[in-house]
Amino acid sequence: MRCANPGTDVSKDRIVQIAVLKVFPDDSEVIKKRLINPTIPIPVEASNVHGIHDEDVVNEPTFQKIAQGLLDFIGDSDLAGYNSNKFDLPLLMTEFSRCEIDFNLEGRHTIDVQSIFFKMEPRTLKAAYKFYCGKDLVGAHDAENDICATYEVLKAQIERYENVAYEEQDGKIIYPVKNDLEILSKFTPSNLLDPTNKIIYDEQQREIFNFGKHQGKSLVEVFREDPSYYDWMMKKDFSIFTKKVIKRVWESIHPLSDLDY
Repeated sequence: MRCANPGTDVSKDRIVQIAVLKVFPDDSEVIKKRLINPTIPIPVEASNVHGIHDEDVVNEPTFQKIAQGLLDFIGDSDLAGYNSNKFDLPLLMTEFSRCEIDFNLEGRHTIDVQSIFFKMEPRTLKAAYKFYCGKDLVGAHDAENDICATYEVLKAQIERYENVAYEEQDGKIIYPVKNDLEILSKFTPSNLLDPTNKIIYDEQQREIFNFGKHQGKSLVEVFREDPSYYDWMMKKDFSIFTKKVIKRVWESIHPLSDLDY
């Protein structure tokens, strides 16, 4: 099973495309795939990923129209997908819930292929050292051993990938791994705005919330519409980095405020 959706919040998003591959006990397969009208605009950022635009789904049925047929096709099958436990299944269950259909997982086995991949092919320094350098990391978690191994891995990555193409989400082909600090830094960006990632930049370089009920909204928008949220955050146990950012933004729109922290 695989779903494509307009955004990143499975509690609010809608399915724009679904594909279900049904495998029977005799190993025969039946696949069903279709576009779905989400009834809300599809963000450009999402379209750049899955290639589906508003005009592609304007004449397609809504999920409510296909819900019962999809439920009948799935039947009592077990369910598998890639990152499905965190994405596809919650999204699918939410869509069924909007149609007042109780899509119950009780009695079903659920298999997340990504989880198997991540557990069996760990992305630890020890695993990276073995993969890139062909050696076992002796004395892992000793600071000196770890940093020396990290440097060896970096050199091996540059050697391996220096002329290897990388396709970005918008389809652009780049060669991002070079023996160049600026190029490598651009390919592995850090959120220097707020290291705890509570506040991040969006594509327009606006400060936006990356958590909670205002996730995805700009700080300026929230602090204008809900000034109490600033007071709440400043009184809570957020990092000094987060508070420094929100205070700067708050003071830019409320320079004469009595809320001084």
